[in-house]
Amino acid sequence: MTGRRTYQGQQLELFRARSGEIAARDAQDLMSWPFFSLGKSRRITPIDFRMGDVSIRVEATAEHGMATIWDADVLIWAASQIVDARDRGLSTSRFMASTSYEILTFIGRTDSGLNYDRLKAALDRLQSTTIVTSIRQPSERRRHRFSWIAEWKERLDAQGRSLGIELILPDWFYAGVLDDALVLTIDRDYFGLTGGLERWLYRLVRKHGGRQSGGWSFDVPHLHLKSGSLSPLRRFRFELRAIVQRQPLPGYRLALDDAPDGRQRLTFQPIGEQPMPRRRGRAGVAS
Repeated sequence: MTGRRTYQGQQLELFRARSGEIAARDAQDLMSWPFFSLGKSRRITPIDFRMGDVSIRVEATAEHGMATIWDADVLIWAASQIVDARDRGLSTSRFMASTSYEILTFIGRTDSGLNYDRLKAALDRLQSTTIVTSIRQPSERRRHRFSWIAEWKERLDAQGRSLGIELILPDWFYAGVLDDALVLTIDRDYFGLTGGLERWLYRLVRKHGGRQSGGWSFDVPHLHLKSGSLSPLRRFRFELRAIVQRQPLPGYRLALDDAPDGRQRLTFQPIGEQPMPRRRGRAGVAS
């Protein structure tokens, strides 16, 4: 296995991911903003999002489509490996190596042939999806353009059997993961969530609500905007109601609150806290 790579003029040392139980960690920037398709059908329509100083444009190719929120499991795996190694005093790198089995096991999937193929398709989408964003750019006129995976390859033996996967992460993602303030531990039951919207909601709830008492709430049209969903607002509301009825998010309780002015808010709080009082005034917009 190659020990180092030169990529865009940088010497990158190989970081070998380890197997075994490690905490699942997610990058807060990815939890807060619309970076991924929430559907499993191929999405070509770009995400074009602006709110305050934040701008995000996500572009997909016709061949692969946009990276989905299920594909983002690979990035959660990568973030978890990097933080775990750093906390143990080990060197890390954007140049990572692992096996498909180790990645699939971490994200709660079996090592079937179908899941191997799905993993490789996810890597293709992560590489071919392009992001342009102002997030973490000190100058208002600067934008960072990157793909979720700069490049990846599968190593094979003489008989064509897989020896493992090597990939290079983008600077933007890697720098965010190395910053303690920009990473959160997530519940491993997250990987069992089957719906794209409920996965997105869990990450948003975990980012904004944390484990603080009193919970948090969002204006529903604001949520719709932040999701980047192609569904119309009416359909989005319907899907939210179904999620509230099922209560699938690990560690959190959800409720839909109709305010007197007709605006609707999604409220959430950690399970075990006292239910939040119903709001009586005009609903504002949470960030």
